[in-house]
Amino acid sequence: MDDLVNENIRFKEVLVIGPEGEQLGVMSRNQALNEAEKFELDLFCVSPGSKPPVCKIMDYGRHRYEQQKRLKEAKRNQHVTEIKALRLSPVIDKHDFDTKVRQATKWLEDGMKIKVDMRFRGRLITRVAVGKKVMEDFLSTLAEYGQPERDPKLEGNTMSVMISPKKSK
Repeated sequence: MDDLVNENIRFKEVLVIGPEGEQLGVMSRNQALNEAEKFELDLFCVSPGSKPPVCKIMDYGRHRYEQQKRLKEAKRNQHVTEIKALRLSPVIDKHDFDTKVRQATKWLEDGMKIKVDMRFRGRLITRVAVGKKVMEDFLSTLAEYGQPERDPKLEGNTMSVMISPKKSK
């Protein structure tokens, strides 16, 4: 990241702000650099897009350190919810159903969201009621671990629903 600091500032004239936040006025780049040198600090361009560009006299090393610290803190506090996908069939076997339930339970306990899809292929599209029953059984089995964000919805030949984990106490 090539910041506009000291000699990297290429503007002829800049508006200078002192180390205490006071406005020192518009001056040439060299005058501004000399002013920063008097305070034994750096000249940092905080707003290169404005007319004239705004530069502040500050300790640039400390500024960068605090900026990195804030970024690290923000990254630590953000929570990424992972979405896992699961596909059911309208004519699923009992054992396969139980396996899918076990897998979904594990994911919900780990705090992940699950997107459950049920694809109706070929003539199965005429048996939507059977598929809806399988999906409702699946949701009721997982009821203590998570709740659907909305009712299962048929879009084209795929019925899908998102399941969010319940908040653990």
